[in-house]
Amino acid sequence: MTITTLSSREFNQDTGRAKNAAHGGPVFITDRGRPAHVLLTFEDYQRLTGHRDNIIDLLGLAADEADVELPTPHPRDLARPADLG
Repeated sequence: MTITTLSSREFNQDTGRAKNAAHGGPVFITDRGRPAHVLLTFEDYQRLTGHRDNIIDLLGLAADEADVELPTPHPRDLARPADLG
């Protein structure tokens, strides 16, 4: 894995170079010499975040079962008077 560092100016002048460099590893983009942003390929981003599934996938529901009613309390049922004593 290669780490590439570009200044904000270099990034703005040649985004294609930054995108190509991201295929080899992260691209650090600096502002005034300090790292400010990191450019990754989408595949690298998904690998880092664990490619989280949506709630339907996590519940193991089939696509045709996805229309599910979820009972939730009404917000006013959750409110309680403050105990100032």
